[in-house]
Amino acid sequence: MMAVVADVNRELADFLKRARAAVDPERAGLPADSRVRRVPGLRREEVALLAGVSTDYYTRLEQGRRITPSTAVLDAIARALDLDATGRAHLGHLVGAPSHRRAKSRPVQRVRPGLYQLLDSLDNAPATILGRHTDVLASNRAARVLFADFEAMPPAQRNYARWMFTSPQARELFVDWEIQARSAVENLRLDVGGDPNDPAAAALVDELSSASEEFRTWWSEHRVFQRTHGTKRLRHPVVGELSVDFETFTMPGDAEQTLFVYTTEPGSPSRDALTLLLSWSSTRPVDAG
Repeated sequence: MMAVVADVNRELADFLKRARAAVDPERAGLPADSRVRRVPGLRREEVALLAGVSTDYYTRLEQGRRITPSTAVLDAIARALDLDATGRAHLGHLVGAPSHRRAKSRPVQRVRPGLYQLLDSLDNAPATILGRHTDVLASNRAARVLFADFEAMPPAQRNYARWMFTSPQARELFVDWEIQARSAVENLRLDVGGDPNDPAAAALVDELSSASEEFRTWWSEHRVFQRTHGTKRLRHPVVGELSVDFETFTMPGDAEQTLFVYTTEPGSPSRDALTLLLSWSSTRPVDAG
């Protein structure tokens, strides 16, 4: 009798198939093969060969069967598929997450008073704290005038990925909207992979899949990446174009809260633009966007 594959195992199967298709056979160090490749990437038997496991074992894993590879086997498969550290972590999440676990709501995340004080002390540096599934838990005034005032939005709408894909303001604000939106998808998929049975995460993915064709397409690609730093290029309606660099910090006491701090290069036009924006906004109310 054929067993029904649980959702988490379908996720694993899709992730492995897409990772395998992305590997260049010539760069994988495989022996010459005269057979015609009808699909891109590696064959299943080639992944098994590179990982040092049987073709049958890898095939069952890619089919989403309920097997639990050892850490060593997962490491070998990750190397065969040329996964980076984030991809390897996501693979571990998909394999290790128990498919029979009962879905339940998780506790509401709270920001400590001391962190609010920290945000407020960063007068000239926009800063936000993101929680699970890119929920915006807190932000300082500089971040509210640079991006959007999430605190003025209804609590259920305070989510970075939702804003990115459903707000016309976000599409106008980011010069490189597609890059930033893809990044939001890849971070969200990594986050959801750590707890695929969270009903709040499933509801968010369903909502964005219905609202945005881009989200639906990029979500199906199963790409995961955790950006700990980078640059965002903005076209602000008040001060025009500027670039802000960001660094991220995981909060002590709650690894599911991440502080994002945005800065500009000293003496640059972006620094001048941000300084002007903060000065302009000091006597004006913030628009929720």
